[in-house]
Amino acid sequence: MTSITRLFDFPYHQLEKLPISDALVSKKNGKWIKTSTQEYVDLANQASRALLALGVKPNDKIAVISSTNRTEWHILDIGVLQIAAQNVPVYPTIGEEDYEYILNHSEATHCFVSDQVVYDKLMKVRSQIPNLKEIYSFDTISGCHTWEQFLALGDSTELQAEVEIRKNSVKTDDLATIIYTSGTTGKPKGVMLSHRNIASNVLDSEKRIPFAAGKSRALSFLPICHIYERMVVYIYQYYSVSIYFAESIEQLSANLKEVQPTVMTAVPRLIEKVYDSIYAKGSELSGIKKKLFFWAINLGLRYEPYGKNGAWYEFQLSIARKLIFSKWKAGLGGNLELIVSGSAALQPRLARVFAAAQIPVMEGYGLSETSPVIAVNDQRNGGFRIGTVGRVIDNVEVKIAKDGEILCKGPNIMLGYYKDPEKTAEVLKDGYFHTGDIGMIDADGFLKITDRKKEMFKTSGGKYIAPQLLENAMKQSRFIENIMVIGDGEKMPAAFVQPNFVFVREWAKMHQIELSDDNKELIKNEKVIARIDQEIEGINERFGNWEKIKRFELTPEVWSIDGGHLTPTMKLKRKAVLELYRDLYDKIYRS
Repeated sequence: MTSITRLFDFPYHQLEKLPISDALVSKKNGKWIKTSTQEYVDLANQASRALLALGVKPNDKIAVISSTNRTEWHILDIGVLQIAAQNVPVYPTIGEEDYEYILNHSEATHCFVSDQVVYDKLMKVRSQIPNLKEIYSFDTISGCHTWEQFLALGDSTELQAEVEIRKNSVKTDDLATIIYTSGTTGKPKGVMLSHRNIASNVLDSEKRIPFAAGKSRALSFLPICHIYERMVVYIYQYYSVSIYFAESIEQLSANLKEVQPTVMTAVPRLIEKVYDSIYAKGSELSGIKKKLFFWAINLGLRYEPYGKNGAWYEFQLSIARKLIFSKWKAGLGGNLELIVSGSAALQPRLARVFAAAQIPVMEGYGLSETSPVIAVNDQRNGGFRIGTVGRVIDNVEVKIAKDGEILCKGPNIMLGYYKDPEKTAEVLKDGYFHTGDIGMIDADGFLKITDRKKEMFKTSGGKYIAPQLLENAMKQSRFIENIMVIGDGEKMPAAFVQPNFVFVREWAKMHQIELSDDNKELIKNEKVIARIDQEIEGINERFGNWEKIKRFELTPEVWSIDGGHLTPTMKLKRKAVLELYRDLYDKIYRS
């Protein structure tokens, strides 16, 4: 093999360069089941033959809805792609109406589901999806074709010659997948990505990841239906990284201890939860242990890369690492060398304290439409700058428009939105993809994201407000778990605030303040309101008078995907949140 130009080239590259015994590893019935590189390739070919036996033609769409990342998903992925069909992954957590829309819009001919819950949701709308011929399940489900039955269709090697013909017919610019964005408003858009889009992004990003081929182990748990995790998994395959699939987000802590990974991907929300959990345990300590814990944290919050704080700070840090931070690392398996963070802005305080703990979190930036990586931090060669998303990767060009919007050009830019030339034309202009994000590039080439263009608004006084800038600053408070800045067309900015209920209760306990177990009662507590007001006022000082949050209301719910507050990628569904708390909006602006 001379070069990688198509996505199914990655496992073959691994097979040729450095095959491993644990290429893909899933837990079944309490045991980790390993699939070697050779087995991976053999099973992918068997899946291809099974698809041919089902009559799958070039450019047919195969939908996959999986609640967890698992070995079968990746075998099917390669099996679909190498017969010139396309993989259409679907978020498992969206509603059945969206299942219906995506499967109809993509004209999927077959669908693979992971489990009973997904199957039941799909069956509620099955009669409304006329193009769908068959459903198969990875788990054994009564009344549904099984994964084993599917693979059995490809037992005979008679169709392998046809697989090879199909494989050789696939060109690098051919469509590989349609990623339906979770979108904060309206129907999902189908992002069309070619083999070249994603493969180039893998090869242009891998230089930023400090892997030694065949010597790393990854734990994969972010949704594989999102291009972020999927692209990283192709990087793992390129470097012969052993990929272990977490059982679930609930089992993540246990799986970290079992697998002891050297690398994983994460989103800021998860990193915040890990930090909050560590902080809570530290709060329960007493005496000298407690003092040492908070001394180490305060030291970590002042961390600067590359020894910029001087020799005395580095000496203190070495002690903190030995006494305190080593236990953090042990809690995450003991071997974790790198966390790659994306999807939303990472709070600088978290980047600092985890880097101080020798668990570096490298923040990156990209979109589904860019396959996804545009820029990413790298600890080596001065490539890590806290508060930025790193330098732009090779072969990708970024320029900042006059209004501050980030424009991007390169081999990673999508083919367009499926069946939607109008929306495609709105974002692809003069060879550049218009990201909708506002940002800047500093003198050293580091990219910084400041806001979403569409989310910026004007107050009635004509002043522009960048809500994400305010929100990211406010979320640095341990009292605030989530926040949405409002005030479009109003006289002043205000906010809905979801308190960090766990931390608020810890704070109350330390200050001997009695709080109700009911969040609806907790948010009415005058001392809680006053303390959060103090936090907001302190952070407000960083902003101009027209930007300051003048009023806020606390919300009793924990903002979630199921609650309709967040998209599957944990972004705010602003219109939905506004409607959910319309009464609070009126209380702020109309009372």
